[in-house]
Amino acid sequence: MTSTHAASRTPQQDRSRATRRRLLEAAVECLAELGWNGSTVAVVAERAGVTRGAAQHHFPTREDLFTAAVEHVAAERLAAVRSHSEALPEPGPARTEAVVEMIVRLYTGPLFRAALHLWVAAATEQPLRERIVTLENHVGREAHRAAVEFLGADEATPGVRETVQATLDMARGLGLANLLTDDTPRRTGIVHQWSHLLDTALRAPH
Repeated sequence: MTSTHAASRTPQQDRSRATRRRLLEAAVECLAELGWNGSTVAVVAERAGVTRGAAQHHFPTREDLFTAAVEHVAAERLAAVRSHSEALPEPGPARTEAVVEMIVRLYTGPLFRAALHLWVAAATEQPLRERIVTLENHVGREAHRAAVEFLGADEATPGVRETVQATLDMARGLGLANLLTDDTPRRTGIVHQWSHLLDTALRAPH
């Protein structure tokens, strides 16, 4: 049985899902590499290996395509974080640092770079802004929820919620610092120090 024969029998729905996924992944790559102005539907379609018409069938507007793309990859990254949770150390300083490192990884790399280009574009394009604000709120809530769960943090304790949120804000800032140059050495030291402060705060008697 040849791969061509197998492909010919692939249900239309499966082919449609595969096309959609290629478009979403290509959109994130283009956005991260070329920015908003350089990332047209035609450019994304070419990279995904589909026609522009096929791209517009799945995503009628440019805004539809790029907001869906970042949402898709964000969901995958959050799912990856959760899938690695079983490998975390037992509760204690080592686990706290592993969780902080996990959160920082959410805000570095192609996804964050692509999202940042969308933020800049959304600052002057109202329809896009509404979509991105909704998307970022969702990602932020899910990341916060995962951090609380993995850290075993008790948000009923005064100051704990703010401390966890500060961790997410710090991670976002480290992601920004990493956009122009490789900030790994400095970031490693900051993550280690913040993890120590976070662990102390979470375990302090109240």
